[in-house]
Amino acid sequence: MTQWIYIDLMILACVVMITGFIIPQILLIAFRKNLFDTPDPRKIHTSQVPRLGGIAFFPAILFALLLLFGIGVLYDDQSILVRLHNHILPLCFIGCAAIILYLTGMADDLVGVEYRAKFVMQTFAAAMIIIGGLRIENFHGFLGIYALPLSVSVILTALLTIFIINAINLIDGIDGLASGLSAVACGFYAIIFLKSGMFMYSALAVATLGTLLPFFSFNVFGNAQKHKKIFMGDTGALIIGLFLSVMSIESCSIDWLEHNTNPAVLAFAPLLIPCFDVVRVYLHRIKAHRNPFLPDKTHIHHKLLALGLTQRKAMMTIIASSIFIIWVNYVMSSRMDITLLFFCDIVLWIVINIILTRSVHSRENRLNCKLYD
Repeated sequence: MTQWIYIDLMILACVVMITGFIIPQILLIAFRKNLFDTPDPRKIHTSQVPRLGGIAFFPAILFALLLLFGIGVLYDDQSILVRLHNHILPLCFIGCAAIILYLTGMADDLVGVEYRAKFVMQTFAAAMIIIGGLRIENFHGFLGIYALPLSVSVILTALLTIFIINAINLIDGIDGLASGLSAVACGFYAIIFLKSGMFMYSALAVATLGTLLPFFSFNVFGNAQKHKKIFMGDTGALIIGLFLSVMSIESCSIDWLEHNTNPAVLAFAPLLIPCFDVVRVYLHRIKAHRNPFLPDKTHIHHKLLALGLTQRKAMMTIIASSIFIIWVNYVMSSRMDITLLFFCDIVLWIVINIILTRSVHSRENRLNCKLYD
């Protein structure tokens, strides 16, 4: 395990350097070619900012992982060769899925792609993962269900993959939020995979984390007036969502006895906030007789902004909440039935949203009263 910790640290450093080098080049090209995310009433930002940061993600991750595998083969490192051989099939199909979404994301960021076409591409990507052998095969007692039939496993895996990809894409509404939540999730998955001996997936988690760190710096602390700020766009959100879905699915196969923690909690606790938020937003749009796939300003971060928080404070609040939720679920999963724990998560989320909604309405009423006065 110690050897793999060093390997993961080298991967992390490699991806951080590559991403940190590529993003300034993307910024330069974007400003020369006028490739911007133009502000509109729905968006938070007011300056022209490139939305091509995600273009750096997949090449940096792919380069670092292939370099690791290549060095392992070159020096006949059996620990890498054995694990590479055991995981070569799923890794190949994960790579195919990533290429599909990478090209789809670039097309959307550059010229725009209809949501139906993106959904089709996401379905193809989910199919690639399933063909590679990654499936949710066990509910580990959730709703009293354990082993799943093959047909149910395939359908559920496809739906969850598409759902997680879209959850990450839709939570990307303010600076640092999607990248921050994803970085926390990647760090958690990396630790879990290392402790479980699933070193190929810990390498994937660390590589994904490595590409998010420099992007987070440019996205949150970059100055748009000095051409230093960038968004990840659909290219980044789709790739990160795909890799997080892969990590989540693979986490479900971890041996419960090794951690004394339910694998379903390990798999989904890091993604609860973006997943719960997208469900609430979709239901809200359907209730309002609007297309659930068309964007609006009803996400959790929009409510925090409506309460008067700055983008950075709203982002930090949500990320801190995610860390707290992960910790509570991790601790409680060995002490509480998983179905009851999930029900408690839902109740907590509903209560928080009710409080936020009422607080926003109360603040709007006070502001309206002041205007009339």
